Amino acid sequence: MDDTEFLVEALLEVRDGNQAAAVAAARRAAGSTLGRELIEQWEGVVGQGVYHQPAAFTAFVRGGGNVKLYTRLSDELARLYDELEPAELVDVGCGDGLALAPALERAAWAPGRIDLVEPSAALLEAASTRLTGRNAHAWGLTAQQFFAEVGDRRWPLAQATFSLQSVPPEDRAGVLRALREHADKVVIAEFDVPEYVEPSIDHVRSLVTRYERGIAEYGEDAHLVAQGFLLPVLLGQVVPDGVRTNWEKPAATWAEQLSAAGFADVVVTPLADYWWSPAVLITAS
Repeated sequence: MDDTEFLVEALLEVRDGNQAAAVAAARRAAGSTLGRELIEQWEGVVGQGVYHQPAAFTAFVRGGGNVKLYTRLSDELARLYDELEPAELVDVGCGDGLALAPALERAAWAPGRIDLVEPSAALLEAASTRLTGRNAHAWGLTAQQFFAEVGDRRWPLAQATFSLQSVPPEDRAGVLRALREHADKVVIAEFDVPEYVEPSIDHVRSLVTRYERGIAEYGEDAHLVAQGFLLPVLLGQVVPDGVRTNWEKPAATWAEQLSAAGFADVVVTPLADYWWSPAVLITAS
C-alpha cells in the first residue's frame, strides 16, 4: 500500500476506537507530512481542539490558499455593497473581520450601521477594532442566540462567510428561516464539498488527499497550522466522540435548504478554487 492507503487505514482505525492500530498505520505512512503530523497529534500533548492555539488559526486563515480566497471574497463583497447600497449590514459569524474589513475598504459605498455577530470574544474584539469609526455594533452570540434576541429587526443585507457550516444540522433550517425573516438579501460564502457517507472509506480517502494537499501550502507554518487547527478539524469528522466544528454540504444542497427556508431567488456562482473544495458565493432573496 502507498502512504495514502496507510493513512486511510489509520483514520479508519481511530474511527473504530483502535488508537494503537491507528498510530501503527500512520507510522507506515511516515514519509507523508500528514502521517507525521497525525503521529504527533496522537502521541503528543497538542491535541486540544480547534482554536486552542489562536496563533494556529491566524496562520491558517492568513496563509496558504486563504490569501487568494479572501482577496477574491472581499472583492465580491465590495462589488455587492456598491451595487446594493445597503443602509445597514449584518455579518453573521464575522470572525475577526478578515472578509468584511477589506471589502468595506474597497467599496465606494459604506453602510450606515454594521452589526457583527461572533461567539468568539477574541475574534469579535479584533473585528470591532478593525471597524473602528464605521458604527459597528458587536454581538457576542451564536447565530441561533442572535436571531432569538433581535425581535423584528430587519437588515437590507446579511452576509455569512464560511460561518454557516458551523451551525449544527439540527439548527440550520431555523437559522436560514431567521435570515429570511430578518434580511432582504443574503450573501453566503461556502465550499462546494463532495457528498459522502461519513465516515466511509471513500470519505476518509478524500479527507486524506485533501488534507495532505492543504498542509503542504503552509511551508514553515505547516506544523503549527496542522497541529493547532487542521488536524482537530479532520479528527472531529472521523472520531465518533470527537468535537465537531463544521457540517459542510454541496452547493446544491445549500441552495435547496435556502429555498426550503423561503428564499425565492437563489443564485450560486463560483468564487475561487481551493485545496479543500471550490468556494462558491450564494446570493438569496
